[in-house]
Amino acid sequence: MRTPRFVGVTLIAGLVLSATAACGGDDGVEDTASADLKGVTLEVAGPWSAGGGEQANFQKVLDGFAAKTGAKVNFTSNGDTLITVLSSKIPGGGQPDVAMMPNQGAINDFAKKGWLKPLSADAQKATGDNFAAIWKTLGTVDGTQYAVYFKAANKSTVWYRPKAFEDAGVQPPATWADWVKGAQTIADSGVAPLSIAGADGWTLTDWFENVYLSQAGPENYDKLAKHEIPWTDDTVKAALKTLAELWGKKEFINGGQQGALATDFPTSVVNAFKDPAKAAMVYEGDFVSGVIGENTDAKVGTDALFFPFPAVGSASPVVSGGDAAVILKDSEGAQELVEYLASPEAAELWAANGGMVSPNKNLDLGVYPDDIQRSIAKSVIDAGDNVRFDMSDLAPASFGGTKGAGEWKILQDFLKNPADVDGAAEALEKAAAKAYE
Repeated sequence: MRTPRFVGVTLIAGLVLSATAACGGDDGVEDTASADLKGVTLEVAGPWSAGGGEQANFQKVLDGFAAKTGAKVNFTSNGDTLITVLSSKIPGGGQPDVAMMPNQGAINDFAKKGWLKPLSADAQKATGDNFAAIWKTLGTVDGTQYAVYFKAANKSTVWYRPKAFEDAGVQPPATWADWVKGAQTIADSGVAPLSIAGADGWTLTDWFENVYLSQAGPENYDKLAKHEIPWTDDTVKAALKTLAELWGKKEFINGGQQGALATDFPTSVVNAFKDPAKAAMVYEGDFVSGVIGENTDAKVGTDALFFPFPAVGSASPVVSGGDAAVILKDSEGAQELVEYLASPEAAELWAANGGMVSPNKNLDLGVYPDDIQRSIAKSVIDAGDNVRFDMSDLAPASFGGTKGAGEWKILQDFLKNPADVDGAAEALEKAAAKAYE
């Protein structure tokens, strides 16, 4: 999936939600980035723009580093063109010192091209101390750690209108079976249970990934992400059959399957929360809240709540994305900055202002400004090494990240005809085999 950068995730404080707001770790975490870097200037590039508040919040983090070390840090936003811009600058030596990379596949590609610098022993230790092992693994290519995941996204949240649930007499489900049962009850009440953004193929890959991770388990998820098992495997077909339990009923989807295929992501959210609403709920990541706040009169925390993606297998899945710091020009200053970004101290400077989820397990969850953000962050931390990165972002772009092609297009075809499980699996395997050559 490509997490939409137009979304400014601003959550509303004061939500009464049954979320634990306890501290995330111990109080004995060592300070980082204590070197004297007066006279040093660092250039940092990233995807965050001023429009959604993300750039301003990240600047506060960089300002904290500057105050601690004396370094001057300049930030440049390249938006969605970041990878393209870096790819054009690096061969000529015009790259920034540090980049915040939003794409795991690009990190792997850059590392294999020799464009990334290995992290210092101190930065590696900070990662090991402050993050679950999976996050260090994600930042490691061929045995060398190149990246620190500073910011995460929780792509396992389902957003709903409490009024629609109350009117139908249903509760937020904990299991897939209860979700399907509740959807039928909501449909019987005269309301479409789901708003699905079928026009944006990446949302459909997220649906699949959550079902597959929960049902097939982390080990099979890792194998499929590397194409070590084929997309015709029984675990893939089982996940597609499970998806069809919701996707296969026209009355479950606002506008039916054809209507979903004509609905983009922002519209899918608006359709669930505008007045009058067209659906009771919409699945996507924590960034849904930003679309609600910017495009509807619904209030997150009262008119809009979320529940974790229901468990298909033994546990609810946690699929994540994230932005990772990498070094493109090696220096003491660059290494100190990345080590700093691995600290709870750096994470707190953004988390306290809202609009971010930190995978740093030693960040005190109490710093988040409201219960809904604490709950989202806690689910990422509690998942530990069972959290998995967005599979489509791990795949070659021709399979997992191209509009009108590969996994995006095939899952759109499957949404149109959810009965054709074998055909979808065969098409996915054919496209994957070509992309992973």
